[in-house]
Amino acid sequence: MTHIAVLGSTNMDLVAFVAKAPQRGETVTGREFRTIPGGKGANQAVAAARAGATVSMIGAVGNDAAGTRLRETLEHSGVDTDFLRTVEGPSGTAHIVVDDEGGNSIVVIPGANGTVDHLSPGDEGLIASADTLLLQLEIPLAAVVAGAAAAHRHGVRTILTPSPVQPLPPELLAATDLLVPNQYEAITLTGRTDPREAATALLELVPRAVVTLGATGCLYVSWDAEPLVVPAPRIEAVDTTGAGDTFTGALAVALAEEKPVREALSWAAAAASLSVERAGASASMPYRPEIDARFTA
Repeated sequence: MTHIAVLGSTNMDLVAFVAKAPQRGETVTGREFRTIPGGKGANQAVAAARAGATVSMIGAVGNDAAGTRLRETLEHSGVDTDFLRTVEGPSGTAHIVVDDEGGNSIVVIPGANGTVDHLSPGDEGLIASADTLLLQLEIPLAAVVAGAAAAHRHGVRTILTPSPVQPLPPELLAATDLLVPNQYEAITLTGRTDPREAATALLELVPRAVVTLGATGCLYVSWDAEPLVVPAPRIEAVDTTGAGDTFTGALAVALAEEKPVREALSWAAAAASLSVERAGASASMPYRPEIDARFTA
């Protein structure tokens, strides 16, 4: 079975559902509030595990009730948490507003994630044993760079989600095999306003990139192939939180299983489309039989 390591964040998502998100200085009445385990690292770990991989999570939670629940949620989805440390203080949180169109805005408070600023003993060995390392930017950049470098040394594929978007150091880019930004992140990283131009410009930084385009699908570019545009299934969105992480986790599994690129992208898009039909991040992520059923439908 494919083995995927994830070095990243775990957050408790505090989600408010509203008809329309408030503007600056505005107060609105919401219709529902939920507390849902999330964090981009944990989300991608759950997505990959439910998509059929053996998954190991490297990160940290606090010694609070949220930390206990975050660990239990990962384990319930089959994620190995032996390298998920418990530290003094609060776990990370993400404060999310979801509107009636399924759009969201998010504020992340790092909490325990801020302590993951280096690789701990055993982390590199775990990374070396994996087929793929998934990385995001919700933990200190020093740890992301160290993880990518370790994977690169051991010939392990690295997939980086550049979120929250920020300047990427050359040593991280040099160790990144596949960059998976959304449209906003691609534009921010390159300064190009057209998604296709932004995707092409990313090839000046990394050998391969997938720009996710929401309901439109995704755009894949690489040094050694023609660009691919892969549409997303047409569905009614309920909550887009975690859709990108679902896509990335499923894509990592598909590529590790050596599916052709177009098939891998379509399979990952099927997974993401299922996730947006449900509320929540990790709670909405589909299992492999569901993905296969939608992919072949």
